[in-house]
Amino acid sequence: MKFFDRKREIQSLVEINEKSKSNAQFTVLTGRRRIGKTSLVLKAYEGLVFLYFFVSKKSESELCNEYKNEIESKLQIPLPGKITNFYVLFEYLMKLSIQRHLIIFIDEFQEFLHVNSSIFSDMQRILDVNKNSAKLNLIVCGSVNSLINKIFRDMKEPLYARQTAFLKVEGFETSVLKEIISEYNPKYSNEDLLAFYALTGGVAKYVELLVDNNALDKEKILDYVFESETIFLSEGKNLLIEEFGKDYGTYFTILSHIASGVNSRTAIESEIGKEIGGYVSRLENDYGIIAKKQPLFEKSPNKNIRYYIKDNFLSFWFRFVFKYNFMLEINAHDRLKEIVKRDWNVFSGFVLEEYFRVQLIEQKRFTRIGQWWDRKGENEIDIIAEDEITKTAEFYEVKRQKDRIDIEVLKAKAEVFNKAAARFSGYKISFNSLSLEDM
Repeated sequence: MKFFDRKREIQSLVEINEKSKSNAQFTVLTGRRRIGKTSLVLKAYEGLVFLYFFVSKKSESELCNEYKNEIESKLQIPLPGKITNFYVLFEYLMKLSIQRHLIIFIDEFQEFLHVNSSIFSDMQRILDVNKNSAKLNLIVCGSVNSLINKIFRDMKEPLYARQTAFLKVEGFETSVLKEIISEYNPKYSNEDLLAFYALTGGVAKYVELLVDNNALDKEKILDYVFESETIFLSEGKNLLIEEFGKDYGTYFTILSHIASGVNSRTAIESEIGKEIGGYVSRLENDYGIIAKKQPLFEKSPNKNIRYYIKDNFLSFWFRFVFKYNFMLEINAHDRLKEIVKRDWNVFSGFVLEEYFRVQLIEQKRFTRIGQWWDRKGENEIDIIAEDEITKTAEFYEVKRQKDRIDIEVLKAKAEVFNKAAARFSGYKISFNSLSLEDM
């Protein structure tokens, strides 16, 4: 698959590199695994000489030998003797960058914790001593969100606040996903696009896998996902087990309930029979996997909360793969695929709401976008979009089929909302329907 989009991120990296020619720059590049961080750096600095250090789970001396070979190959500079400590290499490069501009990209930076945690304090000392005179563009990249937060956002850590920029790589926007699927499957239907969005969420690696395997309509996507050798079936566990450690079982159970629609703390605790406040807090704040929703203009920060999984693929994985893993253990892949097809309309209906919500955010026409539901669960509005500048508000009902949307019902719900929230007085208000045909 060819390289798509990332214009904004590439421009940021190009500008950072220009700054580094006179002042040392230290950029932390974050984003979930498979999102395309490494490909982004390779594309942004295509044609430039830069050092690429990948931190694998090897001994420090083995890594230093690999990095020594990279330096000698890329910079055409022989290094004498055997180097077994990273701080020796980094100090050498830091001092070299005083004489010549250098770009260094360290991939999976958080793995230094397992190699030698003192590397971070060594780097801090070397950076602090040399940064004012160095012409260095240092980019570090990490996929384990909790560890990257610990390294750079914990005041007790040596590299706290040493970075000059944080750059987070997100999934492809909805417009880019449409561009990709239309290029490789010009006859796609909106049902195909919805499945493409639901299974990838714009994550570059998943998009690439589907494109490269010509799985670009709904049926082919589900067929490919449930082939026994694809990464999709083990991906959720592979992504998160390092994040969660020995407590991963409890975290996985909570996420499975959320993915299945049990999305309040009280309801989840009732299902699993234990208090989950600490787990939910870490899932939200440390790992960034879930987020909370509240009705628009809810006055209390602790009332009427629903949780949801932010990542489309993980939502699918916990809803179907983790929940029905017992079927995969007996190789009943086709039977599980039938369950997915049976439940697809309900599952994809929620994905469709998220698609349109994200699309409205990407349009940048509004100052606030959210949902609303009353505490009795009798009234719910899928999307409310407000522009405080132009004093306009748009109410949306989202369903897969257009003919199932009743605008009069939406207007009645909006009346209940306006009485409860006491907002939008003097606003121009419109009522709209969104369905598969509007994608």
